[in-house]
Amino acid sequence: MPILNKNLRRLLLVAGGFPLATLVFVGAAPFFASGQSEPSLRTLWEIQAVDTVKYSRDEARLHPRDPNFDAVIDQQMRAIASLGATHVALGTPYDEEFLPFLERWVSAARKHRLNVWYRGNWSGWEGWYDYPPMSRGQHLVKTENFILDHPFLFEDGDIFTACPECENGGPGDPRRNSDVRGHRQFLIDEFWITSNAFAKIKRDVRSNLASMNGDVARLVMDRATTKALGGIVTVDHYVGTPAKLARDLSDLVEQSGGLIVLGETGVPIPDIHGRMNEREQALWIDQALAEVARLDAVIGVNYWVNVGGSTELWSSSGVPREGVAILKKYFSPQFVTGFVTDAQSQPVRAARVDSGYRDTMTTESGFFEIALPSDDELSLKIAAPGFAEQKLVVRNPDEPLNIALQQRQLNWWQRLWARLGDFFRNLTGTD
Repeated sequence: MPILNKNLRRLLLVAGGFPLATLVFVGAAPFFASGQSEPSLRTLWEIQAVDTVKYSRDEARLHPRDPNFDAVIDQQMRAIASLGATHVALGTPYDEEFLPFLERWVSAARKHRLNVWYRGNWSGWEGWYDYPPMSRGQHLVKTENFILDHPFLFEDGDIFTACPECENGGPGDPRRNSDVRGHRQFLIDEFWITSNAFAKIKRDVRSNLASMNGDVARLVMDRATTKALGGIVTVDHYVGTPAKLARDLSDLVEQSGGLIVLGETGVPIPDIHGRMNEREQALWIDQALAEVARLDAVIGVNYWVNVGGSTELWSSSGVPREGVAILKKYFSPQFVTGFVTDAQSQPVRAARVDSGYRDTMTTESGFFEIALPSDDELSLKIAAPGFAEQKLVVRNPDEPLNIALQQRQLNWWQRLWARLGDFFRNLTGTD
């Protein structure tokens, strides 16, 4: 693909709503805002979001200037923030008509210290609110202008998805229109355009989470496309079982070579899961997030939705379902810290500490910190070369652990190899 520079030059001729020329890029590669600094040590995932589309998009014309609706927005933001979410997903369209409504949602999110994941679109792309159809070229131009004209909407750490599930509008689904190449290029063009726009307004906003359905991801996200989109695949995925969800995400990691963001998931979807009571919904969510938490390549989860659908976590009056406590268990994990030493109280470095969800290695001083979903019983497994493996139950996660490993008894062959290793390390001066 040709390369952009900081002064993006666009040649886009549009007649009758259809582009006559594609984007032409010249110069050096652009600055790409990452949308984050260092991953937080206080969460299981870099991105922990809850989606509000049933209200932030579907009711955008019902309450354009109704001041009483601000209380509804505030209630939803407060509830989502209480889970430990890092982001709230907003589905409000980007058209000028809906800008005042979008600003109210953004303001409430900032009040409750939430970053925003913009998951709206131009209404014409899918035909929302009787807007006329639009072309890919028009989408690119309008999206760039939207960012440049409204810098006040964005803060560092936000996420902007220009075209969620792009296959649902515009020229159509690449599974049916045979335009896989064009679809891939459009996603890449959106990333380049938006990245440069955010660089111009000096906002560190991630704009490469191009969410798509699972079947589309399997078709579109080859390794080259994934690399061009910053190494991330964002998939909106609803399947029958937690085990299948984990398998599908693992398969996408293998196929794409990238990291994964679960752009949408939730239960029950009646056509897939049938009906569920509160307890069944909570159990499914718990099992699914436990599976996802074990996948190191998954860096984000967006639960769909908060209120207003079959998968909702709260009633319209704000009453929580049992699934709320489950989501909070993962979005607000407990952190266990401690030191690993030998029998002589000397630190053991590079010991592996495994929670069953994540693992980490001890530092030079034997220190470790590891996240576990907040639960009644927390257990760890500690292993290091030359020591017997130790398993323990964490009774009080607020107290640092002091774990003393016992040296493993070696047979004559293992002792010989250990001595040879020491000899060659001393000979070469290496550790």
